[in-house]
Amino acid sequence: MNGAPPGGPLQRLMNELKKLPGIGTRSAERVAFHLLKAGRDEALALAGAITAIKDEIRPCARCFNLADGELCSICADGRRDAGQIVVVEQPKDLLNLEATGLITGVYHVLLGHIAPLEGIGPEDLTIGALVHRVKAGQVREVILATNPTVEGDATALHITSLLADSGVSITRLACGIAPGSQIEFANRAMLEAAFRGRRKA
Repeated sequence: MNGAPPGGPLQRLMNELKKLPGIGTRSAERVAFHLLKAGRDEALALAGAITAIKDEIRPCARCFNLADGELCSICADGRRDAGQIVVVEQPKDLLNLEATGLITGVYHVLLGHIAPLEGIGPEDLTIGALVHRVKAGQVREVILATNPTVEGDATALHITSLLADSGVSITRLACGIAPGSQIEFANRAMLEAAFRGRRKA
């Protein structure tokens, strides 16, 4: 037993913490007691940061990355190559690819992948907005950086078919990422090999 009063604020905090990924009962207890012992400013700073991401973070109006304004920092950066669009499933995939330092272009976040068994079709993603961006002009290359899974491959194939007559070069991340794995868990060397070895989709 952790000694927290049933239903009291400490127990409620632990119950909420246990809902987070990777946080079990023991970890929730440690975090809760740390916050209890921490200074008021430290605890309120954490609470404020959590409130801020819910109140201020929204999808970028252009690429659907996380943003605290109309455009994300990448889309708003005039130094980025708008002629190269890297397509990813989730914002966390963008962060991992961006960390390699290899990408000078911009991104498009699909916010998922096609998964018929889960009831997720192309219309549930931002594929339509991607097609519109490409057909609006100025795009030379679309790099499909969806995960090398059945769903990721199906999503990439669907996008390729939609852009087949666009005249834009469509490539896919190649070696470096094992089939069935996730970009989220790939290290820098794997992502660099995949990016440099991209092939025609």
